Amino acid sequence: MFDFDGIHEIWQTITRNKTRSLLTAFGVFWGIFLLVVLTSTGNGFENGLMKQVEGVTPNTGFFFTDETSEPYKGYQKGRSWSMQLSDLEALREAFPCIKAISPEATVWSNEDKNVIYSNRGGSFSVKGVMPEYNEIERSKIMKGRFLNDTDIANNRKVCILGKKVYATMFEKGENPIGKMVKVNGIYFQVVGVVRSYTENVNINGTIDESVILPYTTMQQVYALGDKIHFFAMVADDDTPLPDIEEDIMQFIKQRHDISPTDNEAMNSFNLMEMFKAFKGLFFGIHLLIWIVGLGTLMSGIIGVSNIMLVTVKERTREIGVRRAIGAKPKNIIGQVLSESMVLTVLAGLVGLCIGVGIMAIVGMITSNMPTDDAMFQDPYMSFNAAVAATVIVIITGLLAGVLPAWRAIQIKAIDAIREE
Repeated sequence: MFDFDGIHEIWQTITRNKTRSLLTAFGVFWGIFLLVVLTSTGNGFENGLMKQVEGVTPNTGFFFTDETSEPYKGYQKGRSWSMQLSDLEALREAFPCIKAISPEATVWSNEDKNVIYSNRGGSFSVKGVMPEYNEIERSKIMKGRFLNDTDIANNRKVCILGKKVYATMFEKGENPIGKMVKVNGIYFQVVGVVRSYTENVNINGTIDESVILPYTTMQQVYALGDKIHFFAMVADDDTPLPDIEEDIMQFIKQRHDISPTDNEAMNSFNLMEMFKAFKGLFFGIHLLIWIVGLGTLMSGIIGVSNIMLVTVKERTREIGVRRAIGAKPKNIIGQVLSESMVLTVLAGLVGLCIGVGIMAIVGMITSNMPTDDAMFQDPYMSFNAAVAATVIVIITGLLAGVLPAWRAIQIKAIDAIREE
């Protein structure tokens, strides 16, 4: 059962000097409020940055060829070479962990309008990929579909339009599916319209400003031959790409008589390292935020402890009377600790609630902004962080009362009663 008399006494003690109590509580309030705001702001920037690369799978790698830098098996250095589609099939068999793999060829035109429909035209990049490419650089299907295996097998003259290509070629709301579009002098039938998750993802040209063709069709109509200079792949979640990156390059080199020690003939980069860098950056930011927030909170707690020491000093006679009529040390300690914790917890919870409320309003304002590429999105304080902050406030509230409580029980009853 609640000790209403004890609660009433604690409240009377706190409100006896309202100005002092409010100023003391403000230090705790400000520490928690600042912690909530900084944590939510850090999460908002992290969400915004991760949104910029939402369309790319982290476990993705890109591989490309270059001239050899070492002689090997009778070949001189400086040899130009390229991969073939058969290499990718061999890779898939040798590395079952490959989730998706696709070559990519890009044709750029010097013409002012290399993509034409009716009386409209524009200059855009033209990409040749496999259907699995949509698992590597993911895009949203706005109309129709993406490429499929039948398009590849039959070398179909079909194409996918990026969002900006569609907006340039067609009237707003016009259905482009089935229409014939002239791309670099050759007609292709539109089977889909896509948009990227974010305009900041740009692999050989953003999808929004590209016309996408089946890779086999592109090889045929643009006389590219069976050559691949660049391919991308995604490994499954159980296989970090850096673990197999070098093995993949050695596998390709062996198939094309490239020296295993030739580090110039084939190169690669993976996005996992970039994502790790992002995580490391934000871990440091969050750590700094907690250090600053807790440092501010500790300043408030020290203020509470100092005020409680002053309060104990002012109540020396009262404490002496309590000791004289039989109050045990644990009763005195409990009283002081309760007063310290109530003052601290009330101030901390008010700071927590106001901070969360303000950041919720900021979150609603940012969510209503028209752009998808804002670098600050959905600021929030996680439930676990809020619980941790509450626990810290409770613990520090108790700690703030330890020294004043210890001073209180050192007061001798007879000395306290004699004191004027």
